[in-house]
Amino acid sequence: GGMTSISQDRAPGYEAVVDLARYPIHQPGRAPYLALVRSCQDQLRDRGVAQLEGFLTHGAVSTMLDLTADLMARAWTSDQTHTVYFRPPDESAGPGDPRALLQRSAKKAIAYDLIPADAPIRRLYESDDLTAFIAAVLGKPILYRSADPLDALEIAVFSDGDELGWHFDNSEFSVTMMYAESEAGGDFDYYPWLRDEHDENYPEVRRVLLGEPDGVIRTPSSPGTLAVFRGQHALHRVTPVSGPRPRVNSVLTYGERPGMKLNELTQKLFYGRTVP
Repeated sequence: GGMTSISQDRAPGYEAVVDLARYPIHQPGRAPYLALVRSCQDQLRDRGVAQLEGFLTHGAVSTMLDLTADLMARAWTSDQTHTVYFRPPDESAGPGDPRALLQRSAKKAIAYDLIPADAPIRRLYESDDLTAFIAAVLGKPILYRSADPLDALEIAVFSDGDELGWHFDNSEFSVTMMYAESEAGGDFDYYPWLRDEHDENYPEVRRVLLGEPDGVIRTPSSPGTLAVFRGQHALHRVTPVSGPRPRVNSVLTYGERPGMKLNELTQKLFYGRTVP
């Protein structure tokens, strides 16, 4: 019948969510799977980000957008200032020092516990196939999904005036799924390998924060694109959105230890409540 393409396997729980012909994440160990992992690793090495265009089917993307519209009334709005290091500004640092310069981040977040069990992104996130695939791409022996009831999987909405200020991630990598790009603004900018364990490279960070674009890569991301990104050493941002159409994506959270959760303060900041 209509399942011939994957007849030799059980149909995964996220069937019709992922374009499995292009991205056979349900067939680990086979040649096309290994080639896909290798191509992602090449992208990560060359550009600091791997993008899989058309990973999500059109149907899954439009289902997610309908769902987001239904859930918007329950989204939590956060608007905060922070340094690129997510630490309080260093008063002892001179003016123009990256440790003193404030950025702004404002968005709406729909928490994991509000996303229905049968939602396409939830069926995909909760599959061991995707978790194993992301681990393979990152060269990790194993990854675990976050245990946070709010933050493990979120839908992020950036409407008119929202943005993510320049920052380095606290975690080594992040995984996102794009559903809709904004009409104007909402661009993902990043500067791969700007710092490392041995050198914070403050002069170059300062240069970027003061608006010099050299080294910054602007990456378009079409609806349905899965991205794996190394954000700990890459400075990155989402530029302010303008216009009536919001930028909508999901952030999928993984870690190398089981049982990871946010602290209550961070839960409250991003989701407006705490859930143990």
